Parts: sequence; C-alpha cells; structure tokens
Amino acid sequence: MHLACHVRADALPAHLRSCQCQLRGCVWHPRHRGCAGRVLLALTRDRSGRTWRLADACAACAAAISHTAVVPDTLLSPRRSAASAPVPQRVHGDEPQRVREMLTHLASTLGCVTSPAARLLALQCALRADTHGRARLPAGLLRGMRLHRRAEAWQELAQDGWLDLPDPRAAPLQVRLLDGALNQAPGRSARRRAAHWALKPAPLIVAAAAKPADRLAALVLAAHTTAAGPVADMAVVARLCGHSPQQTEALLDRLVAGRTLATWHHQRDTGEVHWQPAPLHRPVSGSTGPSTH
Repeated sequence: MHLACHVRADALPAHLRSCQCQLRGCVWHPRHRGCAGRVLLALTRDRSGRTWRLADACAACAAAISHTAVVPDTLLSPRRSAASAPVPQRVHGDEPQRVREMLTHLASTLGCVTSPAARLLALQCALRADTHGRARLPAGLLRGMRLHRRAEAWQELAQDGWLDLPDPRAAPLQVRLLDGALNQAPGRSARRRAAHWALKPAPLIVAAAAKPADRLAALVLAAHTTAAGPVADMAVVARLCGHSPQQTEALLDRLVAGRTLATWHHQRDTGEVHWQPAPLHRPVSGSTGPSTH
C-alpha cells in the first residue's frame, strides 16, 4: 500500500516516461546490447535489502538489473470503477512480450534454486490468475506439461512463500498466489493467450517428453525472438532459466541435440547469445550431441 501511494502520487504521463537507467549510463546492471522494449516501472533492492530504488526502465534494462521486480501497470493510475474501466484491446503478437515480462518478474521473486519445473508452473499460475490471485489449472493442462502430480514442484513454490500449497486431489487444481506484485495488465484474456503460447512457444519446437529445464530454456529464447532477431544477453537468459551461464550453455547444447535449435553462438566480447531455430519438423527426444557454436 505504501508503494502504491508513492507510485500514484509521482506517476508521469506515458509520453514523458523514459529509461532512467539509460540516462545514467546504464550503471545499474552488467553490459548488455542496449535499451529495448516498453518503459516499465522497476523496483530494485540492493543485496543487503537496506536500499530500494523505484525508477522507470526499459524492458531490456529491467531484465538485466539484479533483484528487480516490475511494478504492475494497474498501480500507475488511480483506481477506476468497473463501469468506467476501458475494455482491454488485443494487440496481435504481444504474447512473447507478456511471457518475457512475467519471466523477468519470477526471476526476481522466486528463490535462486527454484527448479525449472516449479518456474514453469509459476508462470502458468501467474498468467492465469485473476485479480484476487487465484488460478485454476485443469488436470489436462498439467498432464500436457508433464507436471501432473509433481508435488515437489508445488512444495518449492510454497516454501518460497509464493503460493499456498494446493490440494492435489482437487480437479481442477485451485491455487492461491501470495505474490502481491504480480502484473495483472493488460487484462486476463491477454494473459491467458500468453499462457497458451508459452506451452508451445513458436518458433521453437520442443519434444513433448523434453525435460523441464530444456522446455524453460526454449521458452526463454522464444520470448526473446523479436523483430530485432534471435539475440539476447547471456546473463539475462541464464537468470531467467535459473542457471549459471555455464549451465545455460549446456542447456543450449541440448536444444541443438534435440533439434529445437539449429545452432547457437555466444559472442563473448558483447555477452550476447545468438541462435537459429531448427527447421520445422518433429524434435528428437533424448538425443545427445555437440552444438555448432
């Protein structure tokens, strides 16, 4: 509530907002390929937890700054009545951006050792939740994700204080989220479309039996495949995957072996990772082999 008061009191019109990180020479994060994406309000704390910073930052900078969460757009203006609230308009092709922003938020709020399976569940819960933080996950959805009856993944999220442990006997599974900073914009229908896209994140195709770590890595890359090309900062990719850069390199090798990627390359002087999706055909499950990076 204290944060919301500051946000509403000091909010600038959208046309006046700019990336403050860029204006300060991008000193808040490691080097990356430059500003990109829409301007977000980012809340950052230092490692000790004693100092907090609230500033506008572009999506690329917000993703690169450690210990950062994106403040929901719903806090940026005074509350409106349901009758006067505008009807959300669909913007075609926004699903990767929505998923990328939510993965960035989860990387800041979940524990650093949270497993890929738990991160995939958290993403679906966050994108499907209503304004009260409640989400319903049908058994068919969980079976399709190969996460049906994976009690240990739910226990990880509960131990992180991110949700209440659901009743595994319920059908559909009903979850109550405890993350009060979830971004509920641009509307539930748009977030549900993003959740559906995250299950099959084109243009990357992953085998149905792929491990959660491989599926999460492919999702992170697909969410960063933009008009600028298939490129992202390795540090950002590793952070969203919940791994070290070295572990992430091994994951990318596995995506090449499974024919999700044709190739990938880590440009170490800039810290960027580039990749190419494999030609459209069924991925190979369980294969191993070197990448072409």
